[in-house]
Amino acid sequence: MNLVFNKKLPVPQQVKNRYPVTEELKAIKDRRDREIADVFEGNSDKFILVIGPCSADSHEPVLEYISRLRRVADETADKLIIIPRIYTNKPRTTGDGYKGMLHQPNPNESPDMMSGILSIRDLHMAALRDYGFTCADEMLYPENHRYLSDLLSYVAVGARSVENQQHRLTASGIKLPVGMKNPTSGDLSVMMNSITAAQHKHTFIYRGWEVQSQGNPYAHAILRGYLDFAGKCVSNYHYEDLVNLNELYAKTELLNPAAIIDTNHANSGKKYLEQIRIAKDVVYSCNHNKDVRRMVKGLMIESYLVDGCQKIGDDRVFGQSITDPCLGWEKTEKLIYKIADTLK
Repeated sequence: MNLVFNKKLPVPQQVKNRYPVTEELKAIKDRRDREIADVFEGNSDKFILVIGPCSADSHEPVLEYISRLRRVADETADKLIIIPRIYTNKPRTTGDGYKGMLHQPNPNESPDMMSGILSIRDLHMAALRDYGFTCADEMLYPENHRYLSDLLSYVAVGARSVENQQHRLTASGIKLPVGMKNPTSGDLSVMMNSITAAQHKHTFIYRGWEVQSQGNPYAHAILRGYLDFAGKCVSNYHYEDLVNLNELYAKTELLNPAAIIDTNHANSGKKYLEQIRIAKDVVYSCNHNKDVRRMVKGLMIESYLVDGCQKIGDDRVFGQSITDPCLGWEKTEKLIYKIADTLK
Protein backbone atom coordinates (compact mmCIF):
# COMPACT_ATOMS: atom_id res chain seq x y z
CA MET A 1 0.00 0.00 0.00
CA ASN A 2 1.15 3.53 -0.74
CA LEU A 3 0.71 4.68 2.88
CA VAL A 4 2.93 6.10 5.58
CA PHE A 5 1.85 4.97 9.08
CA ASN A 6 2.49 8.02 11.27
CA LYS A 7 1.28 6.87 14.68
CA LYS A 8 -1.02 4.38 16.36
CA LEU A 9 -4.15 6.11 17.69
CA PRO A 10 -5.86 5.10 20.94
CA VAL A 11 -9.08 3.16 20.78
CA PRO A 12 -12.19 5.13 21.83
CA GLN A 13 -12.52 3.44 25.22
CA GLN A 14 -8.99 4.53 26.16
CA VAL A 15 -9.90 8.15 25.41
CA LYS A 16 -13.19 7.84 27.30
CA ASN A 17 -11.36 6.44 30.31
CA ARG A 18 -8.93 9.35 30.22
CA TYR A 19 -11.72 11.94 29.86
CA PRO A 20 -14.72 10.29 31.52
CA VAL A 21 -18.29 11.54 31.67
CA THR A 22 -19.33 11.83 35.31
CA GLU A 23 -22.62 10.45 36.60
CA GLU A 24 -23.91 14.01 36.93
CA LEU A 25 -23.12 14.79 33.29
CA LYS A 26 -24.54 11.45 32.17
CA ALA A 27 -27.81 12.35 33.89
CA ILE A 28 -27.93 15.64 31.96
CA LYS A 29 -27.33 13.81 28.69
CA ASP A 30 -29.97 11.19 29.49
CA ARG A 31 -32.55 13.94 30.13
CA ARG A 32 -31.61 15.72 26.91
CA ASP A 33 -31.73 12.50 24.89
CA ARG A 34 -35.17 11.66 26.27
CA GLU A 35 -36.51 15.14 25.55
CA ILE A 36 -35.25 14.95 21.95
CA ALA A 37 -36.54 11.40 21.48
CA ASP A 38 -39.98 12.57 22.61
CA VAL A 39 -40.03 15.01 19.70
CA PHE A 40 -39.16 12.31 17.16
CA GLU A 41 -41.69 9.91 18.68
CA GLY A 42 -44.42 12.54 18.46
CA ASN A 43 -44.83 12.81 22.22
CA SER A 44 -43.68 16.44 22.25
CA ASP A 45 -44.47 19.28 19.86
CA LYS A 46 -41.30 21.20 20.66
CA PHE A 47 -39.28 22.34 17.64
CA ILE A 48 -35.62 21.41 17.30
CA LEU A 49 -32.92 23.82 16.18
CA VAL A 50 -29.61 22.22 15.26
CA ILE A 51 -27.66 25.45 15.13
CA GLY A 52 -24.09 26.66 15.17
CA PRO A 53 -20.95 27.19 13.10
CA CYS A 54 -20.40 25.48 9.77
CA SER A 55 -17.26 24.07 11.39
CA ALA A 56 -15.84 24.33 14.89
CA ASP A 57 -12.42 25.93 14.41
CA SER A 58 -11.17 26.56 17.97
CA HIS A 59 -12.43 26.26 21.54
CA GLU A 60 -12.77 29.88 22.65
CA PRO A 61 -15.13 31.28 20.00
CA VAL A 62 -17.23 28.11 19.91
CA LEU A 63 -17.72 28.18 23.68
CA GLU A 64 -18.44 31.91 23.61
CA TYR A 65 -21.14 31.21 21.01
CA ILE A 66 -22.56 28.37 23.12
CA SER A 67 -22.62 30.56 26.23
CA ARG A 68 -24.85 33.03 24.38
CA LEU A 69 -26.98 30.20 23.03
CA ARG A 70 -27.54 28.92 26.58
CA ARG A 71 -29.39 32.07 27.60
CA VAL A 72 -31.60 32.06 24.50
CA ALA A 73 -32.29 28.33 24.88
CA ASP A 74 -33.48 28.85 28.44
CA GLU A 75 -35.77 31.70 27.40
CA THR A 76 -37.39 29.70 24.57
CA ALA A 77 -37.43 26.30 26.29
CA ASP A 78 -41.22 26.09 26.25
CA LYS A 79 -41.20 26.00 22.43
CA LEU A 80 -37.72 24.98 21.27
CA ILE A 81 -34.99 22.43 21.90
CA ILE A 82 -31.65 23.86 20.88
CA ILE A 83 -28.88 21.45 19.90
CA PRO A 84 -25.62 23.30 19.20
CA ARG A 85 -23.65 22.27 16.14
CA ILE A 86 -20.09 21.38 17.08
CA TYR A 87 -18.99 19.97 13.74
CA THR A 88 -15.44 18.72 14.17
CA ASN A 89 -14.94 16.88 10.87
CA LYS A 90 -15.70 18.49 7.54
CA PRO A 91 -16.27 16.74 4.21
CA ARG A 92 -14.48 18.35 1.28
CA THR A 93 -15.76 17.93 -2.25
CA THR A 94 -12.28 17.38 -3.74
CA GLY A 95 -10.68 16.07 -0.55
CA ASP A 96 -8.57 19.21 -0.18
CA GLY A 97 -8.88 22.02 2.35
CA TYR A 98 -9.61 22.31 6.06
CA LYS A 99 -11.15 19.07 7.33
CA GLY A 100 -12.03 20.26 10.82
CA MET A 101 -10.62 20.13 14.34
CA LEU A 102 -10.27 16.36 14.27
CA HIS A 103 -7.59 16.79 11.62
CA GLN A 104 -6.24 20.17 12.65
CA PRO A 105 -6.97 21.32 16.21
CA ASN A 106 -5.06 24.44 15.14
CA PRO A 107 -6.10 25.39 11.58
CA ASN A 108 -2.77 27.15 11.03
CA GLU A 109 -0.74 24.02 11.77
CA SER A 110 -0.25 20.64 10.09
CA PRO A 111 -2.72 17.80 10.71
CA ASP A 112 -2.33 16.01 14.04
CA MET A 113 -5.18 13.57 14.56
CA MET A 114 -4.00 12.37 17.96
CA SER A 115 -4.25 15.93 19.29
CA GLY A 116 -7.44 16.35 17.30
CA ILE A 117 -9.19 13.41 18.98
CA LEU A 118 -8.40 14.81 22.42
CA SER A 119 -9.27 18.36 21.40
CA ILE A 120 -12.74 17.56 20.02
CA ARG A 121 -13.62 15.44 23.05
CA ASP A 122 -12.51 18.26 25.33
CA LEU A 123 -14.68 20.75 23.39
CA HIS A 124 -17.82 18.59 23.48
CA MET A 125 -17.16 17.88 27.15
CA ALA A 126 -16.90 21.60 27.94
CA ALA A 127 -20.24 22.27 26.21
CA LEU A 128 -21.88 19.65 28.44
CA ARG A 129 -20.03 20.42 31.68
CA ASP A 130 -20.13 24.22 31.55
CA TYR A 131 -23.38 24.89 29.66
CA GLY A 132 -25.51 21.75 29.95
CA PHE A 133 -25.54 21.19 26.18
CA THR A 134 -25.19 17.86 24.46
CA CYS A 135 -24.46 18.74 20.86
CA ALA A 136 -24.54 17.62 17.24
CA ASP A 137 -21.64 16.47 15.11
CA GLU A 138 -21.32 15.07 11.61
CA MET A 139 -20.35 11.42 11.20
CA LEU A 140 -17.75 11.89 8.51
CA TYR A 141 -15.84 8.75 9.58
CA PRO A 142 -18.09 5.99 10.95
CA GLU A 143 -15.21 4.34 12.82
CA ASN A 144 -14.61 7.55 14.82
CA HIS A 145 -18.15 7.94 16.18
CA ARG A 146 -17.35 6.17 19.45
CA TYR A 147 -14.81 8.82 20.46
CA LEU A 148 -17.81 11.09 21.12
CA SER A 149 -20.73 8.66 21.44
CA ASP A 150 -21.25 9.38 25.15
CA LEU A 151 -21.40 13.15 24.60
CA LEU A 152 -23.57 13.65 21.51
CA SER A 153 -27.34 13.98 21.22
CA TYR A 154 -27.59 14.26 17.43
CA VAL A 155 -25.63 12.87 14.49
CA ALA A 156 -25.75 13.96 10.86
CA VAL A 157 -24.73 11.94 7.80
CA GLY A 158 -23.75 14.29 5.00
CA ALA A 159 -24.91 14.48 1.41
CA ARG A 160 -21.70 12.85 0.15
CA SER A 161 -21.83 10.01 2.69
CA VAL A 162 -25.52 9.09 2.71
CA GLU A 163 -25.15 6.34 0.08
CA ASN A 164 -22.16 4.77 1.80
CA GLN A 165 -22.94 1.36 3.29
CA GLN A 166 -20.73 1.74 6.36
CA HIS A 167 -22.41 5.02 7.32
CA ARG A 168 -25.83 3.40 7.01
CA LEU A 169 -24.89 0.33 9.04
CA THR A 170 -23.16 2.35 11.74
CA ALA A 171 -26.21 4.60 11.99
CA SER A 172 -28.31 1.49 12.58
CA GLY A 173 -26.34 0.86 15.77
CA ILE A 174 -26.64 4.38 17.20
CA LYS A 175 -29.30 5.12 19.83
CA LEU A 176 -29.55 8.81 18.92
CA PRO A 177 -31.41 10.63 16.14
CA VAL A 178 -29.32 10.32 12.98
CA GLY A 179 -30.23 12.67 10.15
CA MET A 180 -29.65 11.42 6.59
CA LYS A 181 -29.20 14.27 4.14
CA ASN A 182 -30.49 14.02 0.62
CA PRO A 183 -27.54 13.50 -1.76
CA THR A 184 -26.11 16.35 -3.82
CA SER A 185 -27.99 14.95 -6.84
CA GLY A 186 -31.29 15.49 -5.01
CA ASP A 187 -32.47 11.88 -5.49
CA LEU A 188 -34.79 11.37 -2.53
CA SER A 189 -34.90 7.61 -3.09
CA VAL A 190 -31.24 7.47 -2.05
CA MET A 191 -32.06 9.28 1.18
CA MET A 192 -35.12 7.12 1.87
CA ASN A 193 -33.12 3.94 1.24
CA SER A 194 -30.51 5.21 3.68
CA ILE A 195 -33.15 5.82 6.36
CA THR A 196 -34.57 2.35 5.76
CA ALA A 197 -31.14 0.73 6.09
CA ALA A 198 -30.43 2.68 9.28
CA GLN A 199 -33.74 1.60 10.84
CA HIS A 200 -33.09 -2.10 10.17
CA LYS A 201 -30.92 -4.60 12.08
CA HIS A 202 -27.58 -5.63 10.57
CA THR A 203 -24.52 -7.76 11.20
CA PHE A 204 -21.33 -6.12 9.95
CA ILE A 205 -17.66 -5.35 10.64
CA TYR A 206 -16.95 -2.37 12.89
CA ARG A 207 -13.53 -1.46 14.29
CA GLY A 208 -12.25 -5.02 13.81
CA TRP A 209 -15.29 -6.67 15.41
CA GLU A 210 -18.25 -8.58 14.04
CA VAL A 211 -21.14 -6.59 15.49
CA GLN A 212 -24.91 -6.73 15.36
CA SER A 213 -27.01 -3.58 15.36
CA GLN A 214 -30.57 -3.31 16.64
CA GLY A 215 -31.78 -0.69 14.15
CA ASN A 216 -32.27 3.00 14.83
CA PRO A 217 -35.92 4.11 15.03
CA TYR A 218 -34.83 7.77 15.02
CA ALA A 219 -33.08 7.77 11.63
CA HIS A 220 -34.73 10.52 9.59
CA ALA A 221 -34.45 12.86 6.60
CA ILE A 222 -32.55 16.12 6.27
CA LEU A 223 -33.53 18.19 3.24
CA ARG A 224 -30.60 20.39 2.17
CA GLY A 225 -31.31 21.16 -1.51
CA TYR A 226 -29.29 19.79 -4.41
CA LEU A 227 -27.47 20.57 -7.66
CA ASP A 228 -29.16 20.16 -11.02
CA PHE A 229 -27.55 18.80 -14.21
CA ALA A 230 -26.00 22.22 -14.87
CA GLY A 231 -24.54 22.50 -11.39
CA LYS A 232 -27.06 25.10 -10.19
CA CYS A 233 -28.52 25.01 -6.68
CA VAL A 234 -32.12 23.81 -6.39
CA SER A 235 -33.98 24.14 -3.11
CA ASN A 236 -36.28 21.51 -1.58
CA TYR A 237 -37.63 23.25 1.53
CA HIS A 238 -40.82 24.67 -0.05
CA TYR A 239 -44.30 23.63 1.03
CA GLU A 240 -44.72 21.33 -1.98
CA ASP A 241 -41.40 19.61 -1.18
CA LEU A 242 -42.49 18.98 2.40
CA VAL A 243 -45.83 17.58 1.29
CA ASN A 244 -44.02 15.35 -1.20
CA LEU A 245 -41.67 14.00 1.48
CA ASN A 246 -44.63 13.33 3.76
CA GLU A 247 -46.24 11.33 0.94
CA LEU A 248 -43.02 9.37 0.41
CA TYR A 249 -42.98 8.48 4.09
CA ALA A 250 -46.61 7.36 3.89
CA LYS A 251 -45.64 4.71 1.31
CA THR A 252 -43.12 3.15 3.69
CA GLU A 253 -43.25 1.33 7.01
CA LEU A 254 -40.57 3.56 8.53
CA LEU A 255 -40.82 4.41 12.20
CA ASN A 256 -41.20 7.97 13.42
CA PRO A 257 -41.40 9.75 10.02
CA ALA A 258 -39.43 12.95 10.49
CA ALA A 259 -37.46 15.65 8.72
CA ILE A 260 -35.06 18.40 9.66
CA ILE A 261 -34.77 21.21 7.11
CA ASP A 262 -31.30 22.56 6.39
CA THR A 263 -31.66 26.30 5.73
CA ASN A 264 -28.23 26.69 4.14
CA HIS A 265 -26.22 24.77 1.52
CA ALA A 266 -28.11 24.28 -1.75
CA ASN A 267 -31.39 25.35 -0.13
CA SER A 268 -30.04 28.88 0.26
CA GLY A 269 -28.01 28.78 -2.94
CA LYS A 270 -25.05 29.21 -0.56
CA LYS A 271 -26.33 32.71 0.28
CA TYR A 272 -26.22 32.50 4.04
CA LEU A 273 -28.50 35.49 4.73
CA GLU A 274 -31.31 33.64 2.96
CA GLN A 275 -31.45 31.30 5.96
CA ILE A 276 -33.60 33.85 7.78
CA ARG A 277 -36.25 33.87 5.06
CA ILE A 278 -36.09 30.09 4.58
CA ALA A 279 -36.55 29.40 8.29
CA LYS A 280 -39.62 31.62 8.37
CA ASP A 281 -40.97 29.95 5.23
CA VAL A 282 -40.66 26.47 6.76
CA VAL A 283 -42.35 27.61 9.98
CA TYR A 284 -45.20 29.05 7.87
CA SER A 285 -45.58 25.69 6.09
CA CYS A 286 -45.71 23.92 9.45
CA ASN A 287 -48.39 26.30 10.71
CA HIS A 288 -50.39 25.84 7.51
CA ASN A 289 -50.53 22.02 7.44
CA LYS A 290 -50.77 19.79 10.50
CA ASP A 291 -49.28 16.80 8.64
CA VAL A 292 -46.25 18.85 7.64
CA ARG A 293 -45.97 20.15 11.21
CA ARG A 294 -46.07 16.57 12.51
CA MET A 295 -43.27 15.49 10.15
CA VAL A 296 -40.97 18.53 10.29
CA LYS A 297 -39.20 18.31 13.64
CA GLY A 298 -36.96 21.33 13.22
CA LEU A 299 -34.33 23.27 11.34
CA MET A 300 -30.59 23.14 10.79
CA ILE A 301 -29.04 26.62 10.74
CA GLU A 302 -25.43 27.71 10.26
CA SER A 303 -24.54 30.62 12.52
CA TYR A 304 -21.59 31.94 14.48
CA LEU A 305 -20.56 35.11 16.31
CA VAL A 306 -19.74 37.18 13.19
CA ASP A 307 -21.50 37.29 9.81
CA GLY A 308 -19.87 35.72 6.77
CA CYS A 309 -16.61 33.82 6.49
CA GLN A 310 -12.88 34.38 6.21
CA LYS A 311 -9.72 32.64 5.08
CA ILE A 312 -7.51 30.74 7.47
CA GLY A 313 -4.70 32.91 8.82
CA ASP A 314 -2.97 34.22 11.92
CA ASP A 315 -5.12 37.37 11.94
CA ARG A 316 -8.48 35.58 11.98
CA VAL A 317 -11.60 37.42 13.15
CA PHE A 318 -12.78 35.90 16.44
CA GLY A 319 -15.93 33.86 15.86
CA GLN A 320 -16.14 34.13 12.07
CA SER A 321 -16.37 30.94 10.01
CA ILE A 322 -13.33 29.63 8.14
CA THR A 323 -15.50 27.40 5.96
CA ASP A 324 -19.00 28.30 4.71
CA PRO A 325 -20.41 31.74 5.66
CA CYS A 326 -22.73 31.85 8.67
CA LEU A 327 -25.28 34.19 10.22
CA GLY A 328 -23.79 36.44 12.90
CA TRP A 329 -25.03 36.39 16.47
CA GLU A 330 -27.35 39.41 16.34
CA LYS A 331 -29.29 37.97 13.39
CA THR A 332 -29.25 34.51 14.95
CA GLU A 333 -30.72 35.68 18.23
CA LYS A 334 -33.53 37.57 16.51
CA LEU A 335 -34.31 34.57 14.30
CA ILE A 336 -34.54 32.14 17.22
CA TYR A 337 -36.97 34.41 19.06
CA LYS A 338 -38.98 34.88 15.85
CA ILE A 339 -39.28 31.13 15.34
CA ALA A 340 -40.40 30.62 18.94
CA ASP A 341 -42.96 33.44 18.67
CA THR A 342 -44.55 32.37 15.37
CA LEU A 343 -44.54 28.58 15.61
CA LYS A 344 -47.94 27.13 16.47
